[in-house]
Amino acid sequence: MLLSDSGKIIPAMTGPHPAFAPATSRQSGVIHAVLGPTNTGKTHYALTRMMAHQSGIIGFPLRLLARENYERLVKLKGERHVALLTGEEKIIPPGARWFSCTVEAMPLDRKVDFVGIDEIQLAADPDRGHIFTDRLLHARGKGETLFLGAETIRGLLRQLVPGITIETRERLSRLTNIGPVNLTRLPPRSAIVAFSATEVYAIAEAIRQKRGGCAIIMGRLSPRTRNAQVALYQNRDVDYLVATDAIGMGLNMDVDHVALAALHKFDGQNSRALTPQEVAQITGRAGRGMRDGTFGTTASCPPMSQQLVKAVEDHEFEAIKAVYWRQTALDYTSPETLLNSLMRKPPRPGLITGRTASDLDVLTGLMQMDDIREVARGHRATELLWDVCQIPDFRKLGDGSHTRLCARLFLDLLKHRRIPPTWMEGQLRGLDRLDGDMDTLMHRLSGVRVCAYVAARTGWMHQSRQWQERCRAVEDRLSDTLHERLKERFVNRRATALLRRPEPGAASEALHAVTPQNRIIVEGHEVGQIVGFTMQIDTPADSREGDLLRRAGRRALRQAMPARIRHFLTQDISRFTLTDDRQIHWEGAPIATLVRGDDLFHPLIQLLPGEFQDNHQSRQVQTHLQALMTERISTVLEFFFRLEDKLQDSPTLRGLYYRLREDGGTTPTLPEDRTLTPAEKKHLHRSGVRIGWRQVYCPQLFRPACLPMMVLLHNIWHDRQQATPDAARICLTSDGHPIPPPGWEKAGPVHVRLDRLDALLSTLRPHGRQPGRNIMAPDTLASSLGIKAALLPALLKSLNIPHHAPQPLSTGQYGVASPLIILGRTGRRDTRPSGRQKGTERRRNRQQKPSAGRREQKAAQKQADSPFAALRNWSSGRSS
Repeated sequence: MLLSDSGKIIPAMTGPHPAFAPATSRQSGVIHAVLGPTNTGKTHYALTRMMAHQSGIIGFPLRLLARENYERLVKLKGERHVALLTGEEKIIPPGARWFSCTVEAMPLDRKVDFVGIDEIQLAADPDRGHIFTDRLLHARGKGETLFLGAETIRGLLRQLVPGITIETRERLSRLTNIGPVNLTRLPPRSAIVAFSATEVYAIAEAIRQKRGGCAIIMGRLSPRTRNAQVALYQNRDVDYLVATDAIGMGLNMDVDHVALAALHKFDGQNSRALTPQEVAQITGRAGRGMRDGTFGTTASCPPMSQQLVKAVEDHEFEAIKAVYWRQTALDYTSPETLLNSLMRKPPRPGLITGRTASDLDVLTGLMQMDDIREVARGHRATELLWDVCQIPDFRKLGDGSHTRLCARLFLDLLKHRRIPPTWMEGQLRGLDRLDGDMDTLMHRLSGVRVCAYVAARTGWMHQSRQWQERCRAVEDRLSDTLHERLKERFVNRRATALLRRPEPGAASEALHAVTPQNRIIVEGHEVGQIVGFTMQIDTPADSREGDLLRRAGRRALRQAMPARIRHFLTQDISRFTLTDDRQIHWEGAPIATLVRGDDLFHPLIQLLPGEFQDNHQSRQVQTHLQALMTERISTVLEFFFRLEDKLQDSPTLRGLYYRLREDGGTTPTLPEDRTLTPAEKKHLHRSGVRIGWRQVYCPQLFRPACLPMMVLLHNIWHDRQQATPDAARICLTSDGHPIPPPGWEKAGPVHVRLDRLDALLSTLRPHGRQPGRNIMAPDTLASSLGIKAALLPALLKSLNIPHHAPQPLSTGQYGVASPLIILGRTGRRDTRPSGRQKGTERRRNRQQKPSAGRREQKAAQKQADSPFAALRNWSSGRSS
């Protein structure tokens, strides 16, 4: 029947549902509503009414529903005539006549013949209700306006929309309560509804273990993932669906039974009991068309009260007394006036103020930022500020990051009138990753939704269409990956075959075997593989199913493990790999790690956990591996260990060798090391040991063949992680190597290789040169050490080599800059000239002009005492 605003009954067309007359015969601008429970065909009727007009817009409460009905319209009217408009997607062909939108994204400035709003009773929602109320009061079609919803809003519709006609529809099928049912006994084609992601995952895991698998529906899923999960259920790949209450908003599937896992939910502020209307909205998904459905509770949820059951079965609910409202005529003079206009009280009865929405929280946060307050002045800036505040907080991190994001975008838009493409590129590059778990992928999808919303805003970006397509491509990749992760997690046919085996205590036992490729087979299904001496199960280790498969795999290893150990004991050192992280790998898998032993050259073996049946097996493996490791070290450092025999005859040299052993290949040079006899020094030199200025060492230990092993042994002994340097490098920077590697010694800003350090000290130290004789450092000194010339003074200072640092020419000076001078040793200067100096002086006197006076002689004497004279002396010494 049809009821006018006065309650008068209006005749309706015959058929399975009452219907309105064609739009062409109706009065222009007619407003009516179709109210009733779920499964009454309201949405189908609304789409039919819209397509009867030349143009129309219909708003849905969820992006999922907007896209679903967009696809239905495309099949009926063609892609070029249908538009999709949500916060994240904007598909508007030039010839678009019919729009499928979310309620928030409805283009109210577009004049169309038909306007429809679905689930209008959501005007009583404290979070989003003000948006539905605004559409209820202001969204109108030129020919027809249609509201769809529950019977509970009938009274307010009559109060708020004068002249509205209301049609009531009855449910096509019956809905019956069957009470609580255990998860293991739920009938096929059941939907289990929980109210948090944690509960959804826990129930889905239990269903997978008990019944083989399920599909997942949550509001955080993208439309593509949601559709793929629905198809998984609709195609009967699984018989169970686990969902949040998002299933209650018009998602029609072949569900025969709906089971609630809880009768309470967290509404964003408090945990409260579900209202009878909410229970009916959710359980109403059971049954489709003329097929009856059932509902009840499951898991730890208590049975429903008789009053609640009766209300749901009879569709009798308390009427909505008020809807939520917020001012839409806003004052953009300044952010303060904008905030004041948003906080105005409702203008009439039946309207109340809802919760503080996220956009209002963002506005309040932005107004507290100094840089925003400085520029948010005037109508244009304030209106833009409010537009930016409308960006939905899909991520809901609660850490202020959304407010900071809005601040960044506002400043870019105000300054450049466009958002820089680099920002969008950086955001999408960071989000376009397919690694991580399901929650990580859903978090990235939320980030992509923010980017899609920004790209869809008119005038915010250049080439916005291309950016929308890019966002859609990233979302599709993440959605497909998320769908696969959900299937991998909650649909496991291999485990189903095992879980349907007889209960524990039955006579039969699962068949099991291990293939030559080390794959573990149980009941014809691969459950894992042997890696080293461990068993890797193909399911998560912390799941109940993983425990079951692990027990089955261990039964298969009872015979395979002894044979594998016998094979291991025949392996030689070439079959093992020693990695920089101190682990020993066999067949590509780590089996043991090296730990500190009695001395640096003899580390110990520590086996990693494995599937050993007893201590005897693990001892066999450890003993064999210890012997192989000792052999490996002895082979690589063979010459060093032979030194013990070579130096055995001399107690002094034998003691020096033991010092080298204890100190790891190098030991500080002691005074008694310099007092060795020439024969002992010669014997040491032939044996490969060098007594340097600072260290006694074996150069061969730090050659390319031995250096990696030495670094590894030092890392184990000192419990550090140091990379192996290039053995050909003379100097290493402290940045790349904070601690000198074995074979190098710290010298100021660098580490110098010991053999080159001794050569450097022998060349540059003033011992042995004449007192006061200075030399100029060779030009190739820095390059020969592999360092920058600027580091030379600091290096020489750390080695106690007297020198004059090079001095650049100051302003106004010309000529050659002062070079790096190595100073001679200090002491009493011998002023007596040598025979060669006397001959040179006589030649100089013969060449001197007779007119040279006393002044030139003093100038010559002064030049003889200058650094350049020292340089000439050094040059003449080299030429001689």
